[in-house]
Parts: sequence; C-alpha cells; structure tokens
Amino acid sequence: MTSFLIFLAIIAAVVFWTIGLYNGLVNGRNRVKNAFAQIDVQLTRRYDLIPNLVEAVKGYMKHERETLEAVISARNAASSSLDAAKADPANAQLIKELGASEGTLTNALGRLFALSEAYPDLKANQNMMQFQEELASTENKVAFSRQAFNDSVLSYNNSAENFPNNVIAGMFSFALASFLEIDTEEKREAPEVSFTS
Repeated sequence: MTSFLIFLAIIAAVVFWTIGLYNGLVNGRNRVKNAFAQIDVQLTRRYDLIPNLVEAVKGYMKHERETLEAVISARNAASSSLDAAKADPANAQLIKELGASEGTLTNALGRLFALSEAYPDLKANQNMMQFQEELASTENKVAFSRQAFNDSVLSYNNSAENFPNNVIAGMFSFALASFLEIDTEEKREAPEVSFTS
C-alpha cells in the first residue's frame, strides 16, 4: 500500500510538473502577443499619418506622382501585413512578411523626405514639419515596441527550446516565434576613424 501511494505521488508530481511547463509556455506565447499589440498600436498610428502626409506634399510635388504612389502602395501593403500578423503574432512567417513590408515602407518614406528637400516651400510648410515630427516620434515608439516584442520573443523561444520544455513544446505544437526585423536600404556602418594626420 505504501509503495502504491508513493507511485501515485510520483505520478501526481510529474503531472503537475508537466502542467507547470505547459502553462509557462502559454504565458510566454501570451507575452509575445501582448508585446505585438503594442507594435500594432504604433504601426497603426504610423499608417494613419501617411495619407495626411501625402496630401500635405501633393500640391508641392506634382511631378513626383510615382514617389507618392509608391508611399501609398507601401503603406497599404504594410497595413495588410500588420492585419495578417495580428491574427497570430507568434507565426514566424507572418512576422517576417511584416518586417519586409515595413522595410519597403520605410524606404519609400525615406525617398519622399529626400525629394522634399528639393522643395524649399515644402520644407518650410508647417503641416509638413508637423507630420515629419509626428512620424519621427512614432518611429521612436515603434522602435521601443519592437525591442520589447523581440525581448518577449527571445524569452519565449528560450523557454520553448530549453530542455525539458522543448519536449512539452513539441508535444503541444508550440512553434518558435520570429523576431521583427525591418530591413531598410540604408546600411548601418561604423564610421571610419583615422588617427593619422
């Protein structure tokens, strides 16, 4: 009888231990979803600003129709990617697609702002300056939100890949999440420093 009770206690301990590992993975996945919700808020704000920005510059940049259309097209594609990723922020493929479309949008906006430098009246326009400031502020918030999301992804992935959690993750199909990386055309290179005169 005593050995049977010990056996039941061991079985109960294993069951509770397994439940604890499973719940830890669920909590990690939910933290990823919550962190993505913050990205969603900031990207939606960014997408809402872009049509107003385009309207503000349209009168000045009549000959730059292709650039304006590229910005709107990139915005719409990024918005669609965001909608798809919202459905399952832990889906690595959807997050990669969002990163790619965000990179395209960032590049299109960069070209728009570079072209706006050739229009002095536009550069001095209060609406243009306000939109640039709001977009810059939003970009900073997106960067902070993306960092928090990527931290949550790292924590979740570590939890899902470490033994013995990886056994539970495999049994219950906990797929690894993907970092949100936004590829842009500009390369981040270290500046060259020379100490010779």
